[in-house]
Amino acid sequence: MSRCSKSWPRRTHSPRLLIQHRQLAKLKSTYLDALSTLADAEGRVHSSFSQVVAATGRLSSSDPNLQNIPIRTDTGGQIRQAFVAGFPGWTLLTADYSQIELRILAHYSKDRALMAAFAADHDIHTAVAARIFKVAEAEVTKAQRGVAKTVNFGVIYGMGAFSLAARLGITQAEATAFIEAYFQGYAGVDAFITRTLESALASGRVETILGRRGRPISGVRNTTGRVRNLAERTAINTVIQGSAADLIKRAMLAVDRGIRGHGLQARMLLQIHDELVFECPDAELTALTGVVRDAMTTALNLDVPLKVDLAAGPNWLDVKSVE
Repeated sequence: MSRCSKSWPRRTHSPRLLIQHRQLAKLKSTYLDALSTLADAEGRVHSSFSQVVAATGRLSSSDPNLQNIPIRTDTGGQIRQAFVAGFPGWTLLTADYSQIELRILAHYSKDRALMAAFAADHDIHTAVAARIFKVAEAEVTKAQRGVAKTVNFGVIYGMGAFSLAARLGITQAEATAFIEAYFQGYAGVDAFITRTLESALASGRVETILGRRGRPISGVRNTTGRVRNLAERTAINTVIQGSAADLIKRAMLAVDRGIRGHGLQARMLLQIHDELVFECPDAELTALTGVVRDAMTTALNLDVPLKVDLAAGPNWLDVKSVE
């Protein structure tokens, strides 16, 4: 007994270490080992992209999936350091649409509060938190902003009180109050969701911003209310995410024309949904930044400004913001 009791403290960390080992082993086998075997003689990895796999119209990447390279954790993010420009004296440039799905929501809903926040270039999650909690934006806490961020991305796709409560670790009553406060503050969003579901119910489909017909929608029950079934969530998601897919494809074409028109050696390497990755000679970075920003911010004429965050660096992880 004494030996067991003495050895017990040394085992208290074993579950944590086991989980950590499994996470690292997964990263190693999925990315480090696999990607190294897929590199060609020049050290480049070539992915295949398809327009017909994702139902919303997003491009999908396979063999290997380069849209799934980790970034959410520090350890997983280190894998991005392995992705570098292909030539000496070249650099990587990343261009990421800022909160594009919420901007598309603002465009569709014409909600005055949402449009005003984007027009003033406010942090949208802080702006929403201020309205939900009825405080000034300067008084919004980190926790309140976190609630608003979850509501922003969850409620518009039909996340109910139960799911929101589980996500935030709050009671269902509190979650219900947050949802109601959101739709009271952003009535235009509520009206847009109702219109979208009415259209889906009547026609059995929805369309994206460029008129592309989304997947067939059947099973819409209620066009009002807060609890959504799969068909209703799918209808709303297809309009918003499908329109974002239209936008990035339009932007890619515009960027390609700009690169060719300016006679740049730069290359577009990757599309990760709302983000594009390029490589270019160091001397072309300023010119490429201008071409990319102009093409992406004018790809579609929305009722809210499009914003692009650009960053450059020696590898995909260590990129820093550029103007």
